[in-house]
Amino acid sequence: MTREEFRELVEEAIDTIPARFAREVRNLAIVIEDEPSDELLDEMAIDEDGTLLGLYQGTPLNERGWGYGNQLPDKITLFQATIEDECDGDDDEIVVAIGETLIHELGHYFGMSEDEIMTIEERYWRGEPDPADGSEAAEGDDGRAEREDPQE
Repeated sequence: MTREEFRELVEEAIDTIPARFAREVRNLAIVIEDEPSDELLDEMAIDEDGTLLGLYQGTPLNERGWGYGNQLPDKITLFQATIEDECDGDDDEIVVAIGETLIHELGHYFGMSEDEIMTIEERYWRGEPDPADGSEAAEGDDGRAEREDPQE
């Protein structure tokens, strides 16, 4: 799959992000790389059988103090080749994997624990509404964030 085709699937997955997350995200870049470097895997203590689909790098929102500002964007990196391998090249599965990875990494952006992130992922993919997402703003009929197409 080309980088452009993968980027289009990332755009599809972004459209599925729960509004609770989407409306609060600021100064965050989503980057696509082929795969994590050996150095990164070593640094994160991921063995050769382990898999890293995505990575959040930055300062979580709950750790930012009053003096936080004028910073480069936080970054979520999606590893295209790793995601494609995990999904056997199936576009529908790739969109799901990208969506799950984005939700997981956004959880880190918001400073959530692994347990909190897992709860949100499980609830979201079962189609259950998020009780913390009471607002109707920026949501479609299914509670997911709506984005305007800048080309319209």
